[in-house]
Amino acid sequence: MTSLVCAQKPLRIVTSFYPMYIMALNVTKDIPGVVVENLTSSQTGCLHDYALTPDDMKKLTGANLFVANGAGMENFLNNITARYSQIKIVQLADGISLIKNGNDINPHVWTSISNAIKEVENLSKALEIADPSHQKAYSDNAHAYVIKLKKIQTLMHKELYMYIGEKIITFHEAFPYFAQEFGLNIAAVIEREPGSEPSAKELADTIDLVKKTGIKALFTEPQYPALAAQTIAQETEAKIFTLDPAVTGPEEPDAYINIMTKNLKVLKSAFTQ
Repeated sequence: MTSLVCAQKPLRIVTSFYPMYIMALNVTKDIPGVVVENLTSSQTGCLHDYALTPDDMKKLTGANLFVANGAGMENFLNNITARYSQIKIVQLADGISLIKNGNDINPHVWTSISNAIKEVENLSKALEIADPSHQKAYSDNAHAYVIKLKKIQTLMHKELYMYIGEKIITFHEAFPYFAQEFGLNIAAVIEREPGSEPSAKELADTIDLVKKTGIKALFTEPQYPALAAQTIAQETEAKIFTLDPAVTGPEEPDAYINIMTKNLKVLKSAFTQ
């Protein structure tokens, strides 16, 4: 990839959604001439079936770099390529081992801190090529952020080690990478598509599973309603907890780390009830 900026022009970066935006804030911190804008609202959540809006088109006009998660999360990338030939698209999930459910690829790679670190490193490399005049600054910023990520990662592995193999139920396909990293066992996923109510049979089967296995925790997400979880909790002794996939939140550089810190507290509370 050739340099995308010259001395007179800023590097304009547009990120696809919240977790990519938080990564970009960290890697571009205090670097002059770099503008970072998020395509979607920080409250949008995952981009399942998201379609570009006229306001999105305005943000993309004049942008140099579009930072996407990839792995199928942004189904509109071809539209950007077709409309905006000047934009270089960077997919941060490149090189990450992806989890599949049948023929479907799970794109929620950033919920694993190991994968988030890889995405940060991929972003840094892309920016160093796009804007070589600030190569060291991007590299230094990424290194500093990775140190922070490894610190919370180490703490979580230490604190959750005794719960390896613990069975949990989630209400969206957001957590397989998270569970893989910390050795948790996702026994069931309700509402695989966010907002889609489970059938009566699916609900009954999950209630039966909870009763038979003694699963204690049902993990909902702050971005979606918890009606199905409430029904299951009423029929079993399981309790509802909130696990955050870091797809919405404050526009602050430490937001992802703060969310993971809170997730650690939630998991410890759920497993020690």
